[in-house]
Amino acid sequence: MKLYLECNMGAAGDMLMAALSELIPDRNAFVQQMNSLFPEVHVDCARTQKCGILGSKIRVLVRGQEESNEDVSSVCHTAYEKNTYQSNAQQEHAHKHGSHFCYRDICNIIGELDLPDKVKADALHVYRLIGEAESKVHSEPLEQIHFHEVGSLDAVVDVVGCCLLLYMLKPDDISASPIHVGSGFVRCSHGILPVPAPATALLLEGIPIYGGKIKSELCTPTGAALLRHFVRHFGEMEQMKVSKIGYGMGTKDFEALNCVRAFLYDSVGRQDEIIEICCNLDDMTPEALGFAMEQLLENGALDVFVTPIHMKKNRSAVMLSCLCKPGEKDQFADLMLKCTSTLGVRFHSYSRNVLSSTFYTVETPYGAIRIKSSDGYGVTKRKPEYDDVKNAALKFDVSFHEVYQKALAQMLETDH
Repeated sequence: MKLYLECNMGAAGDMLMAALSELIPDRNAFVQQMNSLFPEVHVDCARTQKCGILGSKIRVLVRGQEESNEDVSSVCHTAYEKNTYQSNAQQEHAHKHGSHFCYRDICNIIGELDLPDKVKADALHVYRLIGEAESKVHSEPLEQIHFHEVGSLDAVVDVVGCCLLLYMLKPDDISASPIHVGSGFVRCSHGILPVPAPATALLLEGIPIYGGKIKSELCTPTGAALLRHFVRHFGEMEQMKVSKIGYGMGTKDFEALNCVRAFLYDSVGRQDEIIEICCNLDDMTPEALGFAMEQLLENGALDVFVTPIHMKKNRSAVMLSCLCKPGEKDQFADLMLKCTSTLGVRFHSYSRNVLSSTFYTVETPYGAIRIKSSDGYGVTKRKPEYDDVKNAALKFDVSFHEVYQKALAQMLETDH
């Protein structure tokens, strides 16, 4: 099974947790487990309606209180400086009274939880991402970063809860839509910041995002870090055979349904049409034939290949075949006539079943290597991308096999 997260209204930790909780068989047992892990916290998961749609809303109460940020419509430079100064004083006061944590505090809390090692490792990595983003934004060492909204116990619960739910679901692959981040300003403990907040924006680097007319923070740092850690690729929804859908409702109300939708599904692959253009050749040199094949491929042919044949008058020859999309038939027919000695070409139209393919990246000692992941019709295939392996082998002066094996090992580790 695969998982697709629809983030048309952004993503927050509680929304992701609520959506994922609707996909598991026993949600009550999950809530009880979360409450047993954190004595000072009460996790409540209730069915709720927004825009007439029924979903789940998770509330995390820390010593009876629920934390939230305040959206603001506008802000001037003087107000920003004033709020930053006040928030720094509030930060120091809160840390002395134990309501905020440093990075080491959070690592200790997560490390002592009675959970599988994989869940704790994922949670620690998510917080590492948050901490590094905060560290870079504020130009302070990670060890000196004091977490505020994202560092409170409620956010720890959100992160751990999502990691535990994904451990229970064990999806073969996780993808997500481009992320709606909102717009405007948000008031937090550092002051009044633009949306997306600086740490959130940093966490979303390289991920497709967009704003819009909604003046609110739709994607939080917690949500951004969870998506960056778990999601392999972002894009439009592929063809899928859905088995279950979870609705994780947000706190705020808008004209549009404020939720994250989680789809548990199997890939169905796809069906399409292709054109094969062929010609028989018995009077071209291997060099000229090679040039013709290169021209067809460089112009975007799906595939080009030759087949040995035996023609009339006992002449050895080859059949040159070019595969292309139906709308490109005339383009490649003209190119084949131009680049070969043939006097004519013939066409065949085929229907085919195709696995849906996407790419994700693994890090190796020889740099980043793309993994091609193909799914559909109950079949899953993954392998390192040839061009990336070849280029890395040439760059580091090692064998193709060495790079391929390192990429394969990282691929298998990521899959588990």
